[in-house]
Amino acid sequence: MNDGDRHEIARLLPAPADQDLPPEQHFRRKELLMHRIDREIAQETDRERDARTRQGRRLLRPALLAPATALTLAGALAAGVALNGGAREHSGTSAHGVATDMRPAAALLGRISDAAGERTVPRVRDDQFVYTREKLQGADLTSGKAVIDPLAERESWSAQEPGPLHKLGLVRENGETLPINAQLGDTDGTPAGLSRPTYSWFATLPTDPDKLLAYFYAHTPFAEGRGRDQAVFEQIGSLLGGMMPPATAAALYQAAAKIPGVTAAPQAHDAIGRRGLGIARDDARYGVRTEWVFDKKDYSFLGSRSYLIKGRSYGKAGTLLSSEAELEIDVVDKAGERP
Repeated sequence: MNDGDRHEIARLLPAPADQDLPPEQHFRRKELLMHRIDREIAQETDRERDARTRQGRRLLRPALLAPATALTLAGALAAGVALNGGAREHSGTSAHGVATDMRPAAALLGRISDAAGERTVPRVRDDQFVYTREKLQGADLTSGKAVIDPLAERESWSAQEPGPLHKLGLVRENGETLPINAQLGDTDGTPAGLSRPTYSWFATLPTDPDKLLAYFYAHTPFAEGRGRDQAVFEQIGSLLGGMMPPATAAALYQAAAKIPGVTAAPQAHDAIGRRGLGIARDDARYGVRTEWVFDKKDYSFLGSRSYLIKGRSYGKAGTLLSSEAELEIDVVDKAGERP
């Protein structure tokens, strides 16, 4: 498994294990999930191919004996293509695959963007820490079945220095406080960026939605077999709720609205059951839906969820994979200090 694989699957698992699990156990969980899903997809593909072959053999003789029927079918298919083409023309997706209309999801993200652009956010200095408090829950797949961990509260302090840093901050969970170490492979330390977003780094991002989306497509790691659109959606989702300039937050939501396949999710709720306005995208290959949840009144970010929409050997459709609820975010001068 390469770094791209690890990045892609991270959103399907509980919070980063280098904070509360030995690294080898963390990556073992990721590898088990990736290998299990890939194996099941391969098996499904073989079954589908066999089914198509059998169906083709059954249909071959009637087609040869009834050319008039075949011509009728061809005409129907041509009409269907024309109708489908018309539907695509009005579906809000341009030729290069970017959403361009005001579908319910795009309209909702537009309102969320407007609210984010008007929100007052403190300016964060490079010598400060961003404090977050959240509730988390996830599935442990090491047994071969999805076992849901108890809901846990986590506090974290993220260093805002541009870096590169070897100590990225602190995390406190279940009464234990641990350091957040540099990302795997960053022997010289982890700089500010996608994997360690800081306020100053957010401020360097383009605020034009098209340019910002192009940045994510250019810099998001892509694992083999995973869709680029889903990877970018999950990458943006990993940044939501962070401390960033209002203009950046507004552009972030406008960029997300341009990702093909993004839909509204009316029944979305966070880890503690708060129902809100939902934005979702389905990962068709892996049978997973990822949802973002926003407050119905002020459009602030509440949390996110990922769950199966297709049964797998380790869980049926609807099985929770990860869930979070953001409770508090603020700025402090020292790691370990509460607002």
